[in-house]
Amino acid sequence: MATKTDVVEGFAARVKRETDGEHSDAEGSSFMSDLLEGTLPESAYVSLLVQQWFVYRALEDAGRALEDDPVAAPFLDDKLLRMAQLEADLRFHLGDDFADKISPLPSTERYADRITEISGQWSPGFVAHHYLRYMGDLSGGQIIRRLMERAYGYDTDGVRFYIFDQIPKTKPYKDDYRAHMDALDLDEPGKQRFIAEVAAAFRFNRDMFADLAAEVDRARGDA
Repeated sequence: MATKTDVVEGFAARVKRETDGEHSDAEGSSFMSDLLEGTLPESAYVSLLVQQWFVYRALEDAGRALEDDPVAAPFLDDKLLRMAQLEADLRFHLGDDFADKISPLPSTERYADRITEISGQWSPGFVAHHYLRYMGDLSGGQIIRRLMERAYGYDTDGVRFYIFDQIPKTKPYKDDYRAHMDALDLDEPGKQRFIAEVAAAFRFNRDMFADLAAEVDRARGDA
């Protein structure tokens, strides 16, 4: 009979384990903690969506450029794409001219630039960012959606970013995604580089949350 020690750890599980510290740092930021507790103004949530727009524009542009790449292609799925949903949310919150009203924070600009840079240099690096973003949306993102609905009274409009209409059951989808990760043809240095890129992506998120928290503080000081 196989025991736990007999089970070989897959690459997806290793990535999760070895980036857990960075994940916790980002998830435990004061901005996200306060947002999930419902203690921030609605404008803070809208600011988060604005910054995500710049991140996902870079990510989904990179995905289109890598459609024929043998490493990236197994992960690309139109069911995951978020830009249309983000833009619907931003039109709901800010109006049809939302694009004229938004700009990236410095940390967001660095994050988006990194996605573009690594995707053009090394397609597994694109997958690292793809994994963090979309698997996060299908996991913790669903908790965020419920809490934002409760805190601000949304019902679909305003939280479309977190709604995956074409993925009704997230667990089997995430299991299939992790199987693709386990099948990545990377040598040990490549695996370490991939893990380092995921860790860096979590740090980019942490820095973005810190900038958002500073934005909230400035708004409170001006009130």
